[in-house]
Amino acid sequence: MCGINGIAYWKSGADMHSVLGKMNDAIAHRGPDAEGVFVDGNIGLGHRRLSIIDTSAAGNQPFYSSDKNIVVVFNGEIYNYIELKEELQSDYHFHTSTDTEVIIAAYLKWGEKCVERFIGMFGLALLDKRSDTLFIFRDRLGVKPIYFAQNSGGIIFSSEIRAIIRSGLITAKIDGNSLIEYLKFQSVQAPSTILQGIDMLMPGSFLKVTDKAIETIQYWSLSDSKFDLNNASRDEVKLEVRRLLEDAVALRMRADVPFGAFLSGGIDSSIVVGLMSKFATKPVNTFSITFHETEYNEEEYSSLIADLYKTDHHNIKLSANDFLKLVPEALNAMDHPSGDGPNTYVVSKVTREAGVKMAMSGLGGDEVFAGYDVFKRVYALQQKKWIAATPRALRALAASALNTVKPSIASQKIGELLKSESIDVASTYALTRQLWMDKSIAKLCPNTNIGKSQVYQIASSFEASPNKILSYVSKCEMKSYMLNVLLRDADQMSMASALEIRVPFLDHRLVDYVLSVSDNIKFPHSPKQLLVESCADVIPDSIVNRPKMGFTFPWAHWMKNELKSFCEEGLGSLKRIEDLDHQEVIVQWNQFLSGSKLVSWSRMWPLVVLGHWVNKNQIEQ
Repeated sequence: MCGINGIAYWKSGADMHSVLGKMNDAIAHRGPDAEGVFVDGNIGLGHRRLSIIDTSAAGNQPFYSSDKNIVVVFNGEIYNYIELKEELQSDYHFHTSTDTEVIIAAYLKWGEKCVERFIGMFGLALLDKRSDTLFIFRDRLGVKPIYFAQNSGGIIFSSEIRAIIRSGLITAKIDGNSLIEYLKFQSVQAPSTILQGIDMLMPGSFLKVTDKAIETIQYWSLSDSKFDLNNASRDEVKLEVRRLLEDAVALRMRADVPFGAFLSGGIDSSIVVGLMSKFATKPVNTFSITFHETEYNEEEYSSLIADLYKTDHHNIKLSANDFLKLVPEALNAMDHPSGDGPNTYVVSKVTREAGVKMAMSGLGGDEVFAGYDVFKRVYALQQKKWIAATPRALRALAASALNTVKPSIASQKIGELLKSESIDVASTYALTRQLWMDKSIAKLCPNTNIGKSQVYQIASSFEASPNKILSYVSKCEMKSYMLNVLLRDADQMSMASALEIRVPFLDHRLVDYVLSVSDNIKFPHSPKQLLVESCADVIPDSIVNRPKMGFTFPWAHWMKNELKSFCEEGLGSLKRIEDLDHQEVIVQWNQFLSGSKLVSWSRMWPLVVLGHWVNKNQIEQ
């Protein structure tokens, strides 16, 4: 796990070594073990290393082929590098034990199609000096990020936005359309970012860069039809889910440094720990953040799993105030603004301080196995087609009555849906995930047009097959909320402490298979039923049926008390953004302080985060 930077054919006249040095410095936290720079003419690559596989100096980057014609900088892991190495040994003479060298050997054998053989998470750049072609690859699910900006014929890219800003080669300004998207969904949907001119490479894609063109090529996509499972029995599906998940966990246990797993005591993390214990030759290191306050404490459940599998358990107990003190620190670590993140920052920080460089996470279990309420809501809507058939005028009356009798955020969302011209799964999904409603956004950004959201466009791009509504929602979740909130936060908040997070539930082979499973087998009559039944011998009933908690901290109380001045400082910094009506921001803040049911802490917090971020990074509009 590392950080990469690069410049190709960028018309600026700047000293390449100096620019790459600044970019490397901006992401030093991602790779404290080593750094390197390569420059050849008008192409330059930079790297910061966090050594996980082959920790010797032989694994430092940029990494070169024997003849120096292939140059690689690489962030992530190729989990099946051992199998690929065995396949390639007759074609390539290996000098190291790194997965990076396997990338070079695979490219020399299969060209740009080598990426289709990788099982892993990665953002990597490969320069082929023989053809003066630069390839920039991103993994299938988007676990690792690649940001980039273009000018006339050139490109600058990095694992983090702040490195591109620090390069001095672009002017960082807020994008008005992205601002609207951020207000709606607490993040910006890829390929856009919050800044003009800086985009994110989409998952399952790569850039092919020459002095003549920059081409985007997609090599993988989310699909619910890669497997024909029409005749598969429930037992056959469960067996295959178990086989794929076991292999995903086993591959991700390959590391040459101390590693462990996050253990909350929920379904996903408990299954990961249980399967890790099956393959481990010594007790698995597990890490739980628990709290003195009983209302946030999950120690009972994490300890149950730790005892069951006899793990080397690290129970890191904090108070709510301990967590609270780390919130400003977490926001300072944020590379791209997001309404989430402090939780991951705290867990990563204390885990890294406990002496490990890599931790396994249960992230992705909800998205793959229908673990959120949104799955059932969208599914239920499809069973109630009479609502959509009701005349719009009658639906509008019902919406107005609901908001009058029971004013709330939930009523607002139901009302917006009922008043829509058409009620469809795309609109339902987008509204479920939306924070600020369009009417409120129109007041916050009075001079900006508010059209259909990017999340709606994402949801509309997928077909909702009648027998695979759950897979439809999974695809929406993976391409929006998971990609642009959960995975982005997991990367930026863990790498702030130089900790690598691995996510076995997002092994693309498992994802491809489960997306192909029909609703009648996958429907969660009980929590994540297909997953639980596939791992029935791994997870006890007391974990399956426990109340779901998570980090349910008293954010509203904190923002009105301990964090009030911090919040108001962040909101004050929003004056930098011309498209935001700062007076309206204050109106909404005061409504929140007064206890309005229509202005929740989860709506105000992303504004606080954005203000803090634009001030720290000196962003204007």
